[in-house]
Amino acid sequence: MTNSTQPLILPFHGKTPIVHETAFIAPGAVLIGDVEIGPEASVWYGSVLRGDTNAIKVGARSNIQDGTIIHVDDPAIDGLPTIIGENVLVGHKCMLHGCTVEDEGFVGMCSTMLDGSTVEKGGFLAAGAFLGPGKTVPKGEMWAGLPARKLRDLREGEDKFALGGAAHYVEEARLHSEAVKAHASSNSNP
Repeated sequence: MTNSTQPLILPFHGKTPIVHETAFIAPGAVLIGDVEIGPEASVWYGSVLRGDTNAIKVGARSNIQDGTIIHVDDPAIDGLPTIIGENVLVGHKCMLHGCTVEDEGFVGMCSTMLDGSTVEKGGFLAAGAFLGPGKTVPKGEMWAGLPARKLRDLREGEDKFALGGAAHYVEEARLHSEAVKAHASSNSNP
């Protein structure tokens, strides 16, 4: 029987996910294979990170919000890992595949990033955007649409939005972790 307060963390082909002791992995999240979660990072409810044919790395204080799917491309066919830098916000229900989000990058809710795409440091991919293979959201720009194109330059301070959001999610993750532990403790007492 599975403990409902635990995420599903599975080894695959000799690779076991590595989760820093200060990271929060929500119940219902799934980590498979070559996945590394950094300090104070968080992976939220219903997210799946499947590092079966390549690596997935999530940097310190970054968050992968509810329902997001992250996968990789097979290196046997020139595939790419998925790399999430530090202090990154990845919104709810995103799809990231063989891509890179640099430190302090922002990926809005329901966005898609495909193989070889990049959000540079401080770049902003708006909600619902589709960033095609090999495309880059440069530092200081907001891209939106399907396919994603430059919408505008970021206003002063917008490039730091992810940094503030990451700090918020570190605290939010701490509170959720306490709630999960309290729930598990109350259910373990007869």
